[in-house]
Amino acid sequence: MIKLYSFGAAFGLPDPSPFVMKVDVWMRMSAIPFESVSGVANLRKAPKGKLPYIDDGGKLVADSHLIISYLRAKYDSPLDKGLSREQRAIATLVGKSLDEQLYWCLVYSRWIRADTWPQVKATFFNPLPAPVRVVISSIARHKVERSLHLQGVGRHSDEEILLMTTETLQALADLLGDKRYFLGEQPSTLDATAYGFLSEFILSEIENEFSQRARGFKNLVRYCEAIRDRYYTPVSGERGG
Repeated sequence: MIKLYSFGAAFGLPDPSPFVMKVDVWMRMSAIPFESVSGVANLRKAPKGKLPYIDDGGKLVADSHLIISYLRAKYDSPLDKGLSREQRAIATLVGKSLDEQLYWCLVYSRWIRADTWPQVKATFFNPLPAPVRVVISSIARHKVERSLHLQGVGRHSDEEILLMTTETLQALADLLGDKRYFLGEQPSTLDATAYGFLSEFILSEIENEFSQRARGFKNLVRYCEAIRDRYYTPVSGERGG
């Protein structure tokens, strides 16, 4: 059975990473059985130093995009088969927008904002011994802050980053409209990507202005709840199929 290496449940979600969630729900939508192997220690073994990665009978594949491409080719996933060239183009471009911009807005909203950092710090660092907890958490937060600055999002004000997030959420809400899924009545890879990110705002236990803004889009909330109810019963992140 395929093993999906992940961080594990946090913030009321199967995983705090939208990239892990993307692969997790994609395999569920494709009815591909897998086992989730969770733990931060997975990072030390990850081929590219990031999660997720999969082990398919000894074949290691890292990066959510490459994992999905590999699985689609090997296991003949039904997802995307009925899409037109135009729909495939939309899915690719929207997916990249979420991967490359909304992700960093999410990271900022969790790691940098003063109202959310204490919850993130407690979740990720409380298991550490008290003498080193403060030092390690401070170093990790500084690294995230530097990555945000180098990427570009971290150079903007809180108000500007919230605006960018809202614009993306509005675009997703407009694209979804009253449809069950973004590209019709059947799920696609775009839905796996969108759910991976939207669930981190809408279904998370984290409460801040970013998550509140996301929950203001009622069709996105309905969409997330429907996917959660269909593919995660209960929401455990322990196994898919």
